[in-house]
Amino acid sequence: MKKQIAILGSTGSIGTQALDVARAHPGRFDIQVITAATNAKLLVQQALEFHPHTVVIADEGKYAEVKEALSGVPIRVLAGHAALEEAASDPAIDLVLNALVGSVGLRPTVAAINAGKDVALANKETLVVAGELVMDLVRRNGVKLLPVDSEHSAIFQCLAGESENRIEKIYLTASGGPFRGRSKEYLAAVGPEQALRHPNWVMGAKITVDSATLMNKGLEVIEAKWLFGLEMRQIDVIVHPQSIVHSLVQFEDGSIKAQLGLPDMKLPIQYALTYPSRIKNSLKRFNFMDFPDLTFEQADRDTFRNLALAFEALEAKGNMPCILNAANEVVVAAFLKSEVGFLQMSDIIEETMQTVAYHAAPSLDSYTETDRISREVARELVTKSKKIYQVAK
Repeated sequence: MKKQIAILGSTGSIGTQALDVARAHPGRFDIQVITAATNAKLLVQQALEFHPHTVVIADEGKYAEVKEALSGVPIRVLAGHAALEEAASDPAIDLVLNALVGSVGLRPTVAAINAGKDVALANKETLVVAGELVMDLVRRNGVKLLPVDSEHSAIFQCLAGESENRIEKIYLTASGGPFRGRSKEYLAAVGPEQALRHPNWVMGAKITVDSATLMNKGLEVIEAKWLFGLEMRQIDVIVHPQSIVHSLVQFEDGSIKAQLGLPDMKLPIQYALTYPSRIKNSLKRFNFMDFPDLTFEQADRDTFRNLALAFEALEAKGNMPCILNAANEVVVAAFLKSEVGFLQMSDIIEETMQTVAYHAAPSLDSYTETDRISREVARELVTKSKKIYQVAK
């Protein structure tokens, strides 16, 4: 039987590649739900191709456009963020692929889990913001949470068949982004255009900037802690510029397993959609002769302070990772509009973490409130920093 799939964020980088996987294997998947934040035009194109029974446009101002475009086909059209939760818990769905960007992905993930749905998670913010709460719900509802990030998928694959063997340490690999090896003096002058030139991966703007600041790796550290039940001392980050070794697991006997492959997100997406099976595809194969040198370096937490801040947030636990994530989303949006500088992003995140009230054991609602307050504080700091940055420029 075909697996019934909901794709939250079908018009983004992960969502469009997931639809590529579905196109390549039409006998395996039925795409029943697709959603978009604002890209109504592409959402309509996808709906007319895949004929889902429900589409959601989060931007309520574009509801009429989508509704009219799909008026001649039997597709239910919903709008707003609450509709994302309704779509994620649809009774007809077997698996929800959450490819939303940012903390907006948390509540749809919770809704899917509470409805007994397996979740393929590309929205790392779900576990960054509320990892303890979400993993408790996963256990209570007996569902699978399948990682889609290439690094977490690599660890997940390395752990297959190792349920009786204890993890000593995991190593998350980072490409280093476009500014690997650069000094703070150099970074003080870089802008969005440079930050968006990732050397290995084709991704959305927000995650590409996060990769340049190493915040993406910091968020992955927090995600890995909850996803694999690890302590902070069991997680390390190493820079691997070639992006061939996607991550490694070291077991208590000293043995290390690694998952390798070309930097193509379609492979971890396909593995999550077909788990526990592996199915044949036509993706380009890795050839060792094309990469005679695989190198590894220590991550520079001093120059790329976001990585250090993420470890600090993880050590604090509670709502601190939520504060970190909210502030980061605000500063990345400001950086992409050239309102703040590259190094100022870390300054604002750190000050937000020091300003917003800490809660050791937050509820889902208090996570939402923390997110709101953190964004307000970060926006105020952006406004102050914007004036200084514009003068400096």
